[in-house]
Amino acid sequence: MTIHLLESLSAQEVATAIQLFRAHHDDDQSFFSSIGLKEPNKADVLGAKSMPRVIELSGVDRHSDGGFVSLIDVTNMSVLNTTRLMLDAQAAYNYIDFGVAISLTKSNPEWVAAVAARGVDVSTDEALALIQIDPWPAGGYAHESIPKGHRALRCIAFLREDAADNGYARPIHGLIAHVDITARSVTHIEDSGIVPMPTASARFDGENRIPARSDLKPITITQPEGTSFQVSGNKISWQGFQVRASVHPVSGLVLHELSLQERPILYRAALSEMVVPYGDKDPMHSWKHVLDASEYNMGTMINSLKLGCDCLGEIHYLDAHQVTFDGNVKTIENAICIHEEDYGIQWKHHDSASKTTEVRRSRRLVISSVFTVGNYDYGFYWYLYLDGTIQMEIKLTGIVGVSVVTKETLNPAQAPIIGENLSSPVHQHLFCFRLDWHLDGGSNSLFENQIESIPTSASNPDGTQFQSVSRHLKTESDSIRDNAPHISRNWKVVNPASKNKWGVPVAYKLLPAASPTLLAQAGSQVAKRAAFANHNLWATPFAEEELSAAGPNTVMHAGQGGLAEMTAGNRNIENCDLVMWHTVGVTHVPRPEDWPVMPVEYTGFHLIPVGFFNENPTLDLPKNCKS
Repeated sequence: MTIHLLESLSAQEVATAIQLFRAHHDDDQSFFSSIGLKEPNKADVLGAKSMPRVIELSGVDRHSDGGFVSLIDVTNMSVLNTTRLMLDAQAAYNYIDFGVAISLTKSNPEWVAAVAARGVDVSTDEALALIQIDPWPAGGYAHESIPKGHRALRCIAFLREDAADNGYARPIHGLIAHVDITARSVTHIEDSGIVPMPTASARFDGENRIPARSDLKPITITQPEGTSFQVSGNKISWQGFQVRASVHPVSGLVLHELSLQERPILYRAALSEMVVPYGDKDPMHSWKHVLDASEYNMGTMINSLKLGCDCLGEIHYLDAHQVTFDGNVKTIENAICIHEEDYGIQWKHHDSASKTTEVRRSRRLVISSVFTVGNYDYGFYWYLYLDGTIQMEIKLTGIVGVSVVTKETLNPAQAPIIGENLSSPVHQHLFCFRLDWHLDGGSNSLFENQIESIPTSASNPDGTQFQSVSRHLKTESDSIRDNAPHISRNWKVVNPASKNKWGVPVAYKLLPAASPTLLAQAGSQVAKRAAFANHNLWATPFAEEELSAAGPNTVMHAGQGGLAEMTAGNRNIENCDLVMWHTVGVTHVPRPEDWPVMPVEYTGFHLIPVGFFNENPTLDLPKNCKS
């Protein structure tokens, strides 16, 4: 059977790739970070060429370098090549790295003594097992004891009452272990002083909280005639939309070949990178700015979703097949959730003269996945609407970072109090999405639109007039832009060669949320490593190798290969194969309501048709009002 070039990996393909790699690579100390489809060249996919299926496998081994990336042809059963990575741009962390860091930390006498000095029992293996170690990336601010180019982690710790407890309630504050993974040693124990351990519980599981509400009546969603979408492999068809959904090790949930009424819109749309910088001066947090997508391979941390909990209604799921650190196939069942939702009214008008009302209901198709990275959980939701709108909504939840505080050490401007003896640092979550356009199947151009006031004049005597102004962004430097909600700024992708009934080029506009940009100073390590977050918009001409907003292989790197470098040549982007990079996010000032588990906070953006249709495309919706 012919497999589409962008079909998701099967479990058999993963197993075959591992087998071929092991036969070719005789290092018995190989540990894997990720496996994924090596996406074929865009031109080959669009040309519907028949190509072998190539898998990209990354990891580390006994070599003291940045690890390896191996390309494996599972169609022709061969290893194409294995590339060694540099010391300053290494393969993503994997579970063997975390296991080594945790083991080295817990067996370090100086660390154990520092924990005991805080009144924590460390006398037995059972007691040590209740200490939760969270390894954090060391890139950007590696301790001076870590030799340059060595793979490293910082380890912070928390105390659990039992295995099911919420460990974040009891931080072992003021204590950081700096671990050299390459040398397999703890190089430094950073102890900034003893702070009394908190004692309050922060359990939030159903068995340990107050009784659940009993007055919420069931909401039942049924579609007795079945759903309005069809799924074949990873291809989804719904109301004129067609799209492929898959899971990528770094990008997480990916959409490919998104079209509407057989008209292409986007070739690829997905997260490219994200950063979570902390703003607190406390030494437990001042260095934090994890690149969750690439340093941790966020796509490998995808959840298995459950009906009635994560998804509600008539659901179709897609599984994902990945690799464990030791080379076994790992299947995440129900990794992608697909369903329809009612979305209120699509349009309505009441005619006062004829006393008649016309109203039609909206609905949307939801394609979603959820990822857990340490204490945070991120839901990514692509919505397709009947009127051609495309939306990305990110749902942030989980557990906020915490510090132990006293009345003397509380610093509410940088870390507001959220619980008994607990504060949480002000921080940001900034997500950069790569939108690879293919609007109406041709070359595209980029315009910036905003509303400007018209000066008072004879034709505008009271100064009340304003107008929409459009500016063609012709180069990469032109397109480095920021949001401006006060003047309704948005950006429009246009196909100059495709015009609608009114002689106007068809377009889609990016409608941004009121998102911040990076607050760290321009010269900081954070700003260098996550340069993409310094602005809300970037644009580049398509290049196969330019997928990563912060550059590929970001572990221990200093920012090389990211958007700042990509756009340094100031390439022309007029009427080209256009790629847009859009950074959205939130600046989170924690509050007591965020503890012990955080209610969902939202961010995202919309892509809206502008002249793509000649009129309202939902005039043909059925009228289904009930008397």
